Amino acid sequence: MRIIPSVVALLAFLAVLCLGPVQASAHKERELVFGMSAAFTGANSELGIEYYRGLMAYLDYYNARVEAGGWTIRVKPANDGYNPGPCFQNTVNFIHEDVFALAAYVGTPTTTHVLPLLQKFADRHIYMLFPFTGAQPLRDEPFGKYVFNLRASYFDETRVLVDHLMAVGRDRIGVFYQSDAYGRTGWDGVRRALASHGLHIVAEAAYHRGAAFDHDFSFEARHLLDAGVDAIIVVGTYASQAAFIRDARNAGCELPIAGLSFTDSDKMLELLKDETERTGKDYTGNLIQSQVVPSYEETDLPGVRLYREVMGRYEGAVVPAVGEAYSPRRYSFVSFEGFLNGMLMGEMVKRMGDNPRRERIPEVMQSIHDFDLGIGVDAFFGPDRHQGLDTVYLTTVEDGRFRAVKDWERWRK
Repeated sequence: MRIIPSVVALLAFLAVLCLGPVQASAHKERELVFGMSAAFTGANSELGIEYYRGLMAYLDYYNARVEAGGWTIRVKPANDGYNPGPCFQNTVNFIHEDVFALAAYVGTPTTTHVLPLLQKFADRHIYMLFPFTGAQPLRDEPFGKYVFNLRASYFDETRVLVDHLMAVGRDRIGVFYQSDAYGRTGWDGVRRALASHGLHIVAEAAYHRGAAFDHDFSFEARHLLDAGVDAIIVVGTYASQAAFIRDARNAGCELPIAGLSFTDSDKMLELLKDETERTGKDYTGNLIQSQVVPSYEETDLPGVRLYREVMGRYEGAVVPAVGEAYSPRRYSFVSFEGFLNGMLMGEMVKRMGDNPRRERIPEVMQSIHDFDLGIGVDAFFGPDRHQGLDTVYLTTVEDGRFRAVKDWERWRK
């Protein structure tokens, strides 16, 4: 793994090596500060912004209810533009600034790039909490011991997608993926899931991280179709996946196209609906999207009701000083995931009582058994379990929104 991408990152790395012993402390009286690196600008900025908004909506709600003598939570956001180098620099800065923990990082290429720092400074008890990625390096040795995840993994998501596609006779699966750690993890998840059935990926195509919606993926779409695939799994972000779907449909492809939770299905669907309005061609049919949280429209779930109540009146800043105008979503799968992670962060701090210390994070997290998030399944952690949830929810577009898949027979080959 190449850890240091530039001279700037090298200097930052050397600087952090020179840091003396760090003791966790509150930056204000009775306040714990967490450092968050995410994309707040660029082609994938909505991922970072909505995740931050959901997290902060809950934490504002939580802080307003902290009793006298309790500890409040503050998150310090830093923009990395979904690029590993800036994420590395942000992490060095957080360590230097003595944050309580790293939390709510967004993206596989960025997050995996800083994992060696957690190992390097293990004696300083630098932990990462609830990143927005399902990548395997955050769950396996040697780095998994320093990370606590809430969401299901990409291996979980791809296995569920493959198994359901196989069940309706679609066993010639192609993959379109982002050419980086995120895309390769998803690709590997599809490969493993197919191998469990004695099959392999029929065809694949990749693209470079950062591709915008105006990118032309006609060649990649045609390559997969010419190989005779009968379903396509995309491991991408909202702009690239929407662009691929547009170009595949324009090439005459009516096959089911599936994507993963990191896509930000709300933004992707918005791009496709805008394209439908512009051209008169429907691009929203036969889409399948795995999610790691239930739909924010399932109001029979108490966690969904709380999210909608709090998020619906949240008026906090989008992200401080990102330098770009942004119109926030009232609700989204991404902000709902951030909201649930905020609930877990608040629970961890409450369990620390009057003794919040970084070295206690593993002990406290591993004490969280059967924690009710109000979504029908409880989060469970333990000494050998640093991922709280395994559940994958499958959705498709109905009435202009992603809703739970009720019948797979529509896609039977």
